[in-house]
Amino acid sequence: MSAEFSFQTLFEAFTTQLAAVVFYAFTFNGVDIPLVMIWLISGAIIFTLYLGFINIRGFSYAVKRLFAKPDADSRGEISPYKALTTALSGTVGTGNIAGVAVAISLGGPGATFWMIMAGLLGMSTKFVECTLAVKYRQQHADGTVSGGPMYYIKAALDKYHLPKTGTFLALFFSVAVIFGSAGFVHVNQGFVQVKSVTGFDNAWLFGIIYAALIGAVIIGGIQSIANVTSKLVPAMCAIYLTAAFIVIGYHITEVPAAMLLIVQSAFAPDAAYGGFIGVLIQGFRRAAYSNEAGIGSSPIAHAAAKTKEPISQGFVGLLEPFIDTVVICTITALVIIVTGAYQVQGLDGVQITSGAFASVIDWFPIVLMVALLLFGFSTVLSWSYYGLTGWRYIVGTRPQLTTLYKVLFCCMVSMGAVPSIMAVFDFIDSMIFLMAIPNILALYLLLPEVKADLTRYWAKRTLQQKP
Repeated sequence: MSAEFSFQTLFEAFTTQLAAVVFYAFTFNGVDIPLVMIWLISGAIIFTLYLGFINIRGFSYAVKRLFAKPDADSRGEISPYKALTTALSGTVGTGNIAGVAVAISLGGPGATFWMIMAGLLGMSTKFVECTLAVKYRQQHADGTVSGGPMYYIKAALDKYHLPKTGTFLALFFSVAVIFGSAGFVHVNQGFVQVKSVTGFDNAWLFGIIYAALIGAVIIGGIQSIANVTSKLVPAMCAIYLTAAFIVIGYHITEVPAAMLLIVQSAFAPDAAYGGFIGVLIQGFRRAAYSNEAGIGSSPIAHAAAKTKEPISQGFVGLLEPFIDTVVICTITALVIIVTGAYQVQGLDGVQITSGAFASVIDWFPIVLMVALLLFGFSTVLSWSYYGLTGWRYIVGTRPQLTTLYKVLFCCMVSMGAVPSIMAVFDFIDSMIFLMAIPNILALYLLLPEVKADLTRYWAKRTLQQKP
């Protein structure tokens, strides 16, 4: 047995066991319910109730804050809008295209309803995460800032007189975000779509070109990433949504029936999809994959926002799951349902969505290819910054070490299109969901503090509005 084969076998066995532990599930009525999903969903429900449905009552104010001008003396590196687009670029990706298709193929049309519910609840989680990320961020001598769960995890446990536990969990989160930042999935799915549309079949060349483009952006740090994503996110959303609306418009008479089917299937699901629990879990699972509420990734981007008020950026952050899941995922679901693509045998993931677009105009998969590449590219950009923040938390902020991370990151991206690394996907997914364990714990511990800050913020705002 060769050393190479032994290592590959060992690594695949390790990732299989790791994924089994992270996504451990108990069975109810024949449906597997992952414990990590219960951890995320219960947190979102508790945050929503404890903060008095801040996701609903704070929505209109959040839209106003998004385009508000930062105060001249605000700390931070990027505007609140750019912080949101950077975070959105990390969540709006293959999950909105391929993930929705998987949810519907496994859970039926009713999974769409529960995706929407998960997105609405996730808005409260994002509010808490982003508020704490700004509140506990650190500013460096050169004016740059670092923030995210690793900082408020440590602060939360320190307040409960558990400094060693806080240090361990902060480092645990940092390690997980470093390994979870590799953009394998997005590079691979982009290559699959390019290959199916154009016939281009050189995975290594595709990966190298992809990595070179990523490197050209991330070398400039968060400001460079934010400048690109602030333009890329609106553009890619416009391209994808325009194509989707054309497909929906072609089937406009079938839209009311599709929406009725979504609601009926959510509460009276077909046994073939695992019954009520199966449909609910598929919807919530794919929403969690898509908007990452509770994972702790987006707060790292929001921590760089120019603002004096942490609560203010919390409001901006709650818009993220709404745009990602309630809007984009729902439109994708409608495209798949009105075209009946989810019922076609032999298709999976992005192939279902591609088939739905192709059913109206045969060259639409090219549009989908462009959208998928843009979505994936922007996601990799954002996650490069998330990983860098974790790296700097562990090893420090010296420029040489920062450059080393960026080089290593681009090397990993260049291998993403090679199809023989599927075991690495399980490893990365496991790392991402491991982030949720210490992150949600810290949110619980600091939740009373967030509520007190929110009460003071509303009171101050009320006084300012009085004549």
